[in-house]
Amino acid sequence: MTRKQREAKILDCTIRDGGLVNGWDFSAEFVGALYQALSRAGVDYMEIGYKNSPLLHHVPNAGPWAYLTEELIRTTIGEKTATKLSALVDIGRVDERDIVSRDESYLDLIRVACYIKDVDKGIELAGKFHDLGYETSLNIMAVSHSRENDLNEALEQLNDSPVDIVYVVDSFGSLFGKDIEYLVAKFQKFAPNKTLGIHTHNNLQMAFANTLTGLDQGVTYLDSSVFGMGRAAGNCPTELLVGHLHSARYDVRSLLDIIERQFIPLRERVEWGYTIPYAITGLLDEHPRTAMALRASADKDKYLEFYEKLTTVETHGAHL
Repeated sequence: MTRKQREAKILDCTIRDGGLVNGWDFSAEFVGALYQALSRAGVDYMEIGYKNSPLLHHVPNAGPWAYLTEELIRTTIGEKTATKLSALVDIGRVDERDIVSRDESYLDLIRVACYIKDVDKGIELAGKFHDLGYETSLNIMAVSHSRENDLNEALEQLNDSPVDIVYVVDSFGSLFGKDIEYLVAKFQKFAPNKTLGIHTHNNLQMAFANTLTGLDQGVTYLDSSVFGMGRAAGNCPTELLVGHLHSARYDVRSLLDIIERQFIPLRERVEWGYTIPYAITGLLDEHPRTAMALRASADKDKYLEFYEKLTTVETHGAHL
């Protein structure tokens, strides 16, 4: 095992990103069992959901993991293990008064997600969580659509901020290894003081490979989800990372067990993972929302019609 592999930290975001598939409709028993499985596997962090406010961001019929409370986390997790807990917040969707100090919380890490135009707001918000004692990260979404100068300036701002971890995020699952190498080098150049993370999507079946490319280039925090469960095409599978980094720290067996018992039946009820519509949006570097809508419709398998619709001048010309 190389030094980079020894320093790597796996952050499983099944409940948070996977919740985008089923409306965060997980039972407390499911989440508690997943935490125990991740703990036995040696996974470093479990992202247990969003810490957004329902008053600021109302999602109809959303399950409780979209709006975490300390009571929910404590009663679900029970006694914590060495596996730390994280939550994600979106700019403009979190009430800062809902965040207690870290010594009163089960959470260890709070991650802030924003688009590049709001990086200053993201830094300000992460700074408040930093002052409350949390580990912090900032995830710049849709980085593949960012202009070079804007991204460089944002990274320079982050380099001088209290944010601990800065993420390379492949929001649309459209990036390849050479793109990851380029972005990681850029992040290292303009934010040399920061630890880096990577969050990938599997539209082009590149999530695992791109995550390993990031690791080889010096990224430390590796996002993943069990059985790849995540929005649309899903994420880098946790079990693949655990198996690849197999050492005294990691053991894949508990993940194989919970996949067999819990995730196979779950995927019979809800869909995630590689499909042609998600591949199409990945190839076009587009948000998968249109593909998600297609998959929920009676025309879910009309792939050519979907491709033609997205590649007409009227709908796609701005990106050509």
